[in-house]
Amino acid sequence: MPIVQIQLLEGRSVEQKKKIIQEVTTTIVQTARVPIDSVRVILIEVPPVHWGISGKTKAEP
Repeated sequence: MPIVQIQLLEGRSVEQKKKIIQEVTTTIVQTARVPIDSVRVILIEVPPVHWGISGKTKAEP
């Protein structure tokens, strides 16, 4: 059973998240040749203040 975890910044719409889940699932089914009902996709949304790049949070200018 493939399990895919994706960490991404908060702020995407429900429709965008649904599309991500659909597209990732399709890709795993096609490349790993597994049944669609065996694929799990977990989106982990991270607040910008908890995401650091180059020593600063993503919330900082």
